[in-house]
Amino acid sequence: MQRLYVFLRRHPTMVDSFWAVFLLGFSWLSVVGDGFGGSDLWTAAIQACALCTAVALRRRAPEKMLLLATAAGVFQLVVDVPKNLADFAMLVIVYTVAANGARWASRFALIGGLAAPLIDYARWPKEYGPDGAIATVIVFLAVPFALAWVLGDSVRTRRAYYAQLEERAAQLEKERDAQAKVAVAAERARIARELHDVVAHNVSVMVVQADGAAYVLDAAPEQCEKALETISGTGRQALAEMRRLLGVLRTGEPGEDRGERAPQPDVGRLDDLIEQVRGAGLPVDFTVQGTPRPLSSGVELTVYRIVQEALTNTRKHGGPDVSARVRLVYGSDALDLLVEDDGRGAQREVHEQGGADGLGHGMIGMRERVGMVGGRLDAGPRAGGGFRISAVLPLRPVG
Repeated sequence: MQRLYVFLRRHPTMVDSFWAVFLLGFSWLSVVGDGFGGSDLWTAAIQACALCTAVALRRRAPEKMLLLATAAGVFQLVVDVPKNLADFAMLVIVYTVAANGARWASRFALIGGLAAPLIDYARWPKEYGPDGAIATVIVFLAVPFALAWVLGDSVRTRRAYYAQLEERAAQLEKERDAQAKVAVAAERARIARELHDVVAHNVSVMVVQADGAAYVLDAAPEQCEKALETISGTGRQALAEMRRLLGVLRTGEPGEDRGERAPQPDVGRLDDLIEQVRGAGLPVDFTVQGTPRPLSSGVELTVYRIVQEALTNTRKHGGPDVSARVRLVYGSDALDLLVEDDGRGAQREVHEQGGADGLGHGMIGMRERVGMVGGRLDAGPRAGGGFRISAVLPLRPVG
């Protein structure tokens, strides 16, 4: 049955043609049964064929079939064709135009349907009985046309409503896909920032320690051993953080190990970070002013990553005999972070426009992190030499 229903929906003209032939056959039987003959028989046949043709093609060309049915009605009035079953096609055409036709055709069908009983009375007044019942009969004959039009117009309204719902659902789906793409891009950027910070910091520490170990390999084996231990510990830390980051991408996949779970770096781990940097040969002065208090997770991670990236840049670009200073100041509504060094500083491309050759991604990541928590970041050469990074992070929710 479902296949038959789908087939009929796909071939509406064939269905309408079947009912048109059915109506034509019954109209012919009624005309013959009423004793039509001669010219009356042929004129009735012409009028019935025209109306049945309008029924057959009503959904393919509703406006044209309305005009054809109107012409058949005028032909019936002019040549005095008696009323017969083919006139039922008028109701079908009124319904079809109201449901599928243009607005002008719908109004024309409504006016024509309501005026049809009056025209019929004017053409054949003898068929209407006593004068007192004429108005009642006319109203009674106009009701089917009005109902047919109302039914067709309600179908049109319902289709428009469903079309609007489908359009809205499609629009919502597009918006959902766009939001998903934005979320994916933001997550990729976040993971890229995290990986950059982890790899840049830890690998630079490992490189410095490896160079130092190679330099004192023969002269001071104890220092070489200590450097190798630092390299090993730093490498394990880097692997653990990378495993945590990449584990997020595999969460929920069957058969995948969820890996280690560790909290995000925060302000409390700055001491460990600075000790690691000091162990790599960079003197760092770390001070905290004000009363420390709990911060949001976003601010905690932002502070840690800025200090990590700034000290990494100091080791990479500060030159020999460089030292750094890290200062945290807890204010009433903001946290001031200052990281500066007295080295030769990085080249201009590192902190302006993202770098001409792909450098400067760390500075871009800093600005993105600070922007996400509603803060402000200033970075650039320091007066008297060196490099300076200053960030102001709000301690209350923005907005």
